[in-house]
Amino acid sequence: MADTLSVDVVAPDRNVYRGPATIVIARTLEGELGILKGHVPVLGVLESGPVTIRTPDGETVTAAVHGGFISVADDVVSILAEVAELGTDIDVARAQRALDRAKSEGDPEGDAAKRAQTRLRAAGREA
Repeated sequence: MADTLSVDVVAPDRNVYRGPATIVIARTLEGELGILKGHVPVLGVLESGPVTIRTPDGETVTAAVHGGFISVADDVVSILAEVAELGTDIDVARAQRALDRAKSEGDPEGDAAKRAQTRLRAAGREA
């Protein structure tokens, strides 16, 4: 497809997503990055957060990504994540319990809480 990007989201244990996209949105240490066809080459460090991928047929795919790198070159977006999972694969009840536990332990801004919030947002739930 002429107006698309090729996207790979890879974690150490598996390929999480591979396919075409019209836009990819990810959060780096420098801020949120929106990538369209023709984007200049970029190499960035990812913050934990949802990565949004819009497919050519209008579908939105969201992945919870916890750290890693994003590379953009020649209309290819590669996301090499420390941990990643599709929003549709997330156990929402488990993520909510993890967030509640982090809050009850007095660490609502800690790493465990941030991971749980990212997972909930990727699953389409407000944390």
